Amino acid sequence: MRKNNILSKAVFRLVFISLFLMISSSAAFAHKVNIFAYVEGDTVFCEGYFPDGRKVEGGKVEVYDSNKKKLTEGTTDKEGLFSFKYSKVEDLDIVIIASMGHKNRYALPAEDFSDDDTTEEAVTQADSEKLSEQKTVKTGKKHKAPEEPSQMPGILGGLGFIFGLTALIMQMSAKKKG
Repeated sequence: MRKNNILSKAVFRLVFISLFLMISSSAAFAHKVNIFAYVEGDTVFCEGYFPDGRKVEGGKVEVYDSNKKKLTEGTTDKEGLFSFKYSKVEDLDIVIIASMGHKNRYALPAEDFSDDDTTEEAVTQADSEKLSEQKTVKTGKKHKAPEEPSQMPGILGGLGFIFGLTALIMQMSAKKKG
């Protein structure tokens, strides 16, 4: 009888820890917004999206110079896009503010801007489902595309389900024996 009691407590702790990890990781990943920006000609393009791939619709975008002075602001469209023309080549800090307190920033360095049209290249088209690994823009520079949405919440959720199911089976078999 004492052995079953110890086993029951261990199973309960395992289920509790699994559920805690699953819930806490999902909340952490859900409360994030991503922003990516690149230069094409005299225009800066910004893309806002959530880790699950949804586009940030109606998100506020603010653009600051290196002295933290606000240069412009606007909102993202249905595709999560916002663009603006620049007049001065300088480091930019681009901030996106989405719903429910989601906020992130992207630092666009001055070297990404170029007045040299001899290196002009077309922007490579990405698959509509995924962004390309690199974007080649008219500046001739390569930009790292945004990260793919994290799969960790789904993995932890699956593991939690398996542990919970195992604990339930062990509990039922312990009751039948006892």
